[in-house]
Amino acid sequence: MSADLKEEGFQASEVLVAIATSFAGLSEDEKKAQIKKVNAIFELQLKNGSGKTGTWTIDLKKTGSVYKGPAKPKADVTIIMDDATFVDLASGKLDGQKAFMTGKLKAKGNIMLATKLDSVFKSAQGKAKAKL
Repeated sequence: MSADLKEEGFQASEVLVAIATSFAGLSEDEKKAQIKKVNAIFELQLKNGSGKTGTWTIDLKKTGSVYKGPAKPKADVTIIMDDATFVDLASGKLDGQKAFMTGKLKAKGNIMLATKLDSVFKSAQGKAKAKL
């Protein structure tokens, strides 16, 4: 499953693998609680240093999973940023609101849901930090 998330040239793919791994480690009850708390599908459109764009989806509305490609069904919020910004957000080096205010992060759809992505990062952070 995690190998499907890897994308050459994207540091973010390591973080997404860590998030997927943390979801996989949850019991059904924990996963249901996380889905109930977040209740959103996030589509991430990331651009790396060489200008290539990669798309991943974090589904915390239906399945509690992470996959590569556009959201199916439609995302509640689409978040657009560069690869390095995503890694900084996930590691806690950068605040989401600051990234949004400074134009490093753009969001389409229900922008308020984008704030919930922070809790997703925090729950996976222990595992993600080990990877960074």
